[in-house]
Amino acid sequence: MKRHLCDICGYIYDEASGDPEGGIDPGTPWEEIHDEWVCPECGATKAAFIPI
Repeated sequence: MKRHLCDICGYIYDEASGDPEGGIDPGTPWEEIHDEWVCPECGATKAAFIPI
């Protein structure tokens, strides 16, 4: 499972954990997250995230 870092606030999206509060189930690959999803911490778009 991969992780992606928000380059603005430092939030880490972990594919294993997902973002249940944001409607993203655990185990959801980054590529399958809809483009309208935003960082739950700062509201940044997916474009602000970098793989780590």
